[in-house]
Amino acid sequence: MKSLGVLGAAALVMTIGAANAAERRGLDAHEHGHGALNIAIEGQTVAMELEVPGADIVGFEHPAESAADRAKIDAAVAVLAEPQKLFLFPTAAECVVAQVDVALVGEDEAHHGEAHADDHEAEAHTEFHAEYTLTCAAPSRLDRIDFVYFEAFPNAEEPEVQLITDRGSRGFEVERDTPSLDLSGMT
Repeated sequence: MKSLGVLGAAALVMTIGAANAAERRGLDAHEHGHGALNIAIEGQTVAMELEVPGADIVGFEHPAESAADRAKIDAAVAVLAEPQKLFLFPTAAECVVAQVDVALVGEDEAHHGEAHADDHEAEAHTEFHAEYTLTCAAPSRLDRIDFVYFEAFPNAEEPEVQLITDRGSRGFEVERDTPSLDLSGMT
């Protein structure tokens, strides 16, 4: 039987992760400030998938109710569409963006648990989803990712990162006060 490869395995992990996240959101509250970033590195390709509550990105999670809300969402989508301004790779790795897909996804939840105040228990929720594909000419020099993401989105606190490479998989939490992901030994 043929091996899936890192990107195939990562796609499977990301699909399962998204399904599990949707199930958890249905059962429990999502936590503001905490997004998820899945990263798969295979050969010269870096695939990234970012899922973040709307409150982390635009300061609210309800669907746009005004022109000002819509403007915030449009501005956020424009920022999210430029991953090289959110996640800095070492110059020596020579990474360029090959593909970007950004979407705002609305969720209707009848109940989201104790993490939210009762006054918005039945509101619809939004999440930003972004998928990035980068090509790195020198992937062996990809030893870290710096998160400028925190400067762009002040409500974001600590995305949970899942990394998979041909050297294994590992989970991280990247925090605002230490906005760098050490990839030493993983690429």
